[in-house]
Amino acid sequence: MKRLLMALIILYSPLSIANDIVLWQNNSLSYLYGNQFKVNPKTQQTITYEHVSGWNVGDLFMFVDFTQYNGEEDFFNGSRTYYGEFSPRFSFSKMTGAEVKAGFIQDVLIATTIEFGKGNVESYLLGAGLDLAIPGLDFFQLNAYRRFPDGRDGDTWQITPVWKISWPVGDSSIVFDGFIDWVVNSDASYEKNIHFNPQLKYDLGKQIGLKTALYVGIEYDYWKNKYGIKNSSAFKTNQSVASLLVKYHF
Repeated sequence: MKRLLMALIILYSPLSIANDIVLWQNNSLSYLYGNQFKVNPKTQQTITYEHVSGWNVGDLFMFVDFTQYNGEEDFFNGSRTYYGEFSPRFSFSKMTGAEVKAGFIQDVLIATTIEFGKGNVESYLLGAGLDLAIPGLDFFQLNAYRRFPDGRDGDTWQITPVWKISWPVGDSSIVFDGFIDWVVNSDASYEKNIHFNPQLKYDLGKQIGLKTALYVGIEYDYWKNKYGIKNSSAFKTNQSVASLLVKYHF
């Protein structure tokens, strides 16, 4: 599975370069500060780099979190860690040159993800994606994957919706966006879990004359059975944290 996903990603690049495939892109840096995290040290500061782009064969989303633990050390990672995901999707409409759509389904895609980071966290995801047109939303994606941990047990199914809603407020806007990772089954080593991670933010950049967005707001992180570890009275793994957020797009 690892070789298949890597082959898809390697294929992605030359196809794009050969035809000037990067149609658009957006990058951002975020700062987050939160308290009461579970499993890892409870107080964390995180710098996140995000990239999203449209290509002539599909789209790409990736991010890397660089997290500093405040005053504590994690048993496995020490005083800091990093984690990222690389998620190219391959559009049947773009690859075939014919629209693959019906009703509110705007496109059908092959969805892939590589999860990477410090420690034994690598996993490879392969599945299908839908782009849906839902009234009132800027966009809505629904992806379904088979998860393949690298060198570990725990092959499972995962459903991931992603959304964005924006509302004009005076000369600026408020945005509500995020994702849900729902691991819908489990085995002896990996408990089914749900990770709900939305952001609610205001574009301050327009008020201070910036040409790109500067958001301030909060990120909420709810994770039942975090990392696939079953919550118990002896070891709490159900996480509910609100973090302060500053996010600059460029």
